[in-house]
Amino acid sequence: MAEAAPAPPAAKVKAAKKKVVKPKTAGPSVSELIVKAVSASKERSGASVSALKKALAAGGYDVEKNNSRVNTTIKKLVVSGTLVQTKGTGATGSFKMSKKVAVKKAAPKAKKPAAKKPAVAKKPKSRQPRSQQPLKSPRRR
Repeated sequence: MAEAAPAPPAAKVKAAKKKVVKPKTAGPSVSELIVKAVSASKERSGASVSALKKALAAGGYDVEKNNSRVNTTIKKLVVSGTLVQTKGTGATGSFKMSKKVAVKKAAPKAKKPAAKKPAVAKKPKSRQPRSQQPLKSPRRR
């Protein structure tokens, strides 16, 4: 007689791993802290990296744990033009605020909202097909 075959084992379903989402810290970003520290520095030649790290540590930022993050942020700010490197290479040496950044920060405060002008619709030029365009006269020599 027909014997009931044992049921095949159910395929193991892998549970999708849930990504652990860490809540963002409520404080300002590292780049904002570095920009504040450099702008607060009164040194003529700019603030050194060690002075920046001391200022970050005084502000409650764990510099020893995030040392590489601080260095890469400094390099990124130099490349973007926010900071100017006065001495050294890479993430070493001294840094000053860029003159462009200082001008940009002062300019938005002086702006006033301009009155909107009514838009005037432009008429597109109508172009004739080549077969209907007038022929050019031949050159005289």
